[in-house]
Amino acid sequence: MLEKSHKHVTCQTCAGRQNSLLGHLCSDELDHLNSHRGCNYYKKHQALFLEGSFPRGVFCINQGLVKIFKRGDEGKEQIIHIAKAGEMVGFRAMFTEEPYKVGAEALEESNICFISKDDFLNMMDSNPVLRNGIIKELSKELADRADFITNMAQKSVRERLAFTMLILMDVFDNQPINLSREDLANFVGTATETLIRLLKDFKEEGIIEVQTRKIFVIDKQRLHQIAGK
Repeated sequence: MLEKSHKHVTCQTCAGRQNSLLGHLCSDELDHLNSHRGCNYYKKHQALFLEGSFPRGVFCINQGLVKIFKRGDEGKEQIIHIAKAGEMVGFRAMFTEEPYKVGAEALEESNICFISKDDFLNMMDSNPVLRNGIIKELSKELADRADFITNMAQKSVRERLAFTMLILMDVFDNQPINLSREDLANFVGTATETLIRLLKDFKEEGIIEVQTRKIFVIDKQRLHQIAGK
């Protein structure tokens, strides 16, 4: 069971800090951040922010997973990213002063810290390394999104599933992929029934093993071949 309190966790001891853009902050900046941040326990399916709402700050994932998604005109969800410990969520919208174009929701029990918009922007102004890191992150995300859109538009569902599973192997640090079939289908961009059929095909081909909802990748090279990577 995940700890439901952040009182014993500081920014200096945060498990996700070394993998975060905030890992470049000096000791004084971390002390300031520690006194201004707010940290909360999020239940599975609890929203961090809703599509169409205005940004109030940024969310830093200490533990857990968060899905970033957009809903189509008919309400169907398309997952575009899954953020893990060390990642910051929601900072991109602050630079446009427009509503969020996407929503964010905890995929599992998660501990997540919040930094207000003013505190975050002040840190960027005073820390060139952080500011440059944000610029690089935004540039990388543009490239990643371009790859994602290309794969969604040009690849078959089978190829997209292989491509998505390679992404998820990184998200889950090469541990079993543990997503609901609905979430996995929404990431691949297909119907749940189609996803279940393709997972059965992958299993029969010796590419994966399945235990309840957990997916164990047996043949990563074959996934690369199918995905065209």
